[in-house]
Amino acid sequence: MSREAAVLVIAFVAAIVLVAMFLGWRRRLRRDAGLSAPLGVPEHAEVTGRHEILYVATTQHDQPLERLAVRPLTYRARGELVLTDRGVALSLDGAPTVFLAASRLIAADRTNLVIDRVVERDGLIRLVWQLADGTPVDSFIRLASGGPADILPELERLCAAPENGENS
Repeated sequence: MSREAAVLVIAFVAAIVLVAMFLGWRRRLRRDAGLSAPLGVPEHAEVTGRHEILYVATTQHDQPLERLAVRPLTYRARGELVLTDRGVALSLDGAPTVFLAASRLIAADRTNLVIDRVVERDGLIRLVWQLADGTPVDSFIRLASGGPADILPELERLCAAPENGENS
């Protein structure tokens, strides 16, 4: 086989892979079209901390390799995690602010693996929260500076709030 023929075969295979990836992502977006995160921070929420983050992904609960396209948490983004007395706000670049009220938060812990990201031991924070229909999902974030231990106690406190268990 000539060099030109080999290049054409490789280009053809690469094109097929890219088209398959595109079609798979479109199918996932259609499948998850009904899923959305709660938007808007309550008026009287008192800010207790701000941290720069990299939002990584949201997945099915306890299935870190099964990404969900929850709007507006569909794509990886840089942003800010804002801790309040009423919950957690995710203010991601180019997206409306998501607010996870304490009543939606189930758990917060550390991990090192999700979808296409593997980091040092316990380098990611996993927030377990409920969609509007009560389905638990996991959202993964990475702090831009510092480590998960810097904010995990506050997240755990929010998850254990007395009003936890009510849907908002």
